[in-house]
Amino acid sequence: MLPSAISAMAEQMAVTGNASSLHTSGRAARRVVEESRERLARAIGARPSEVVFTSGGTEADNLALKGAFAARREEDHARHRLVVSAIEHHAVLDCVDHLVAHEGAKVTWVEPDVRGVVTAAAVRAAIEEDPDSVALVSVMWANNEVGTVQPVREIARTAHEFGIPVHSDAVQALGHLPVDFTESDLDLMTITGHKAGGPLGVGALLVKRSMQVAPQTHGGGQERQIRSGTLDVPAIRGFAVAVEEAVASRDDEAARLVALRDRLIVSAMDLGYGITVTGHWEAGDGIRRLPGNAHLLVPGCEGDSLLYLLDAAGVECSTGSACQAGVPQPSHVVLAMGISEQDARGALRLTLGHTSTEADVDAFLSALPAAVERARRASGMDG
Repeated sequence: MLPSAISAMAEQMAVTGNASSLHTSGRAARRVVEESRERLARAIGARPSEVVFTSGGTEADNLALKGAFAARREEDHARHRLVVSAIEHHAVLDCVDHLVAHEGAKVTWVEPDVRGVVTAAAVRAAIEEDPDSVALVSVMWANNEVGTVQPVREIARTAHEFGIPVHSDAVQALGHLPVDFTESDLDLMTITGHKAGGPLGVGALLVKRSMQVAPQTHGGGQERQIRSGTLDVPAIRGFAVAVEEAVASRDDEAARLVALRDRLIVSAMDLGYGITVTGHWEAGDGIRRLPGNAHLLVPGCEGDSLLYLLDAAGVECSTGSACQAGVPQPSHVVLAMGISEQDARGALRLTLGHTSTEADVDAFLSALPAAVERARRASGMDG
């Protein structure tokens, strides 16, 4: 968390008050919530009334897909199809699977190109299979694994030609890319606090005033009757402070992270292990790829082995793989990009943020050779 967000949240935690109560403490809490809503909206190009606070990105994604699908289906029963990119976070993928299994939904998965980009043309082709059946399009703003940035505005405008609303999970983009809800032409957008230096457990769904979303939780109807639940005032305040600061410092911080990321990628590829970078990558580019994302393929290794070996050396990274029935499975994102299952098993994701330094990159580059050699010996693929 950013120090400013920690201070704001800690200060608010010392104050009693339910933002739904009418007494003095309740009104004071409500003031903090609404001021935070205004600060957050201003930072991301939205109207305050479009900000619906949630417990994080997963809840916001579920509210967007389930809520929009239910509302569209009630309005027109023929709207039973979802057009969704094949590289979404599991908060979207598993939500879609639920709608298919239990709510009569059909889904058309849109595959990315070899760079991990979901094009507007591909979305158009999916819609045109049967435009009148589509309830919602969902394409993430930036991929959480390979860092590729999607043309969400172009996708939104394409879908709107057919009168279809668009949702985007912008969790990875917030605070790292120029995110403007109004300019994006999106109807629904998911954000969360902890990816922008804010607290865990708080996020928001941005909802255009014209967009109908059926509530998925019922109770006090605190957030536009779309989302019920007592608001976490300290977390909301910390969320707003973090996003405001992250957006204000974004340009300088992105340039710093791009330089670190590029050095990490180039140096890793120069080690002589046949390491390659996935997704769209050009040195100096922090627009078409997340500034702090480095996703590498290390041949001859299992990503999980690399993860544990690097972790033991003090480097925390991830693979993007899933474990099913005790057997590691390659990342669905990497496979969707056309990379073979064998190559996908050597995937390694490293993410740089506001605390990352040149020394961190040095530590990774120092630990990587021994980790690769040990991982290759373990898999019987050394040499």
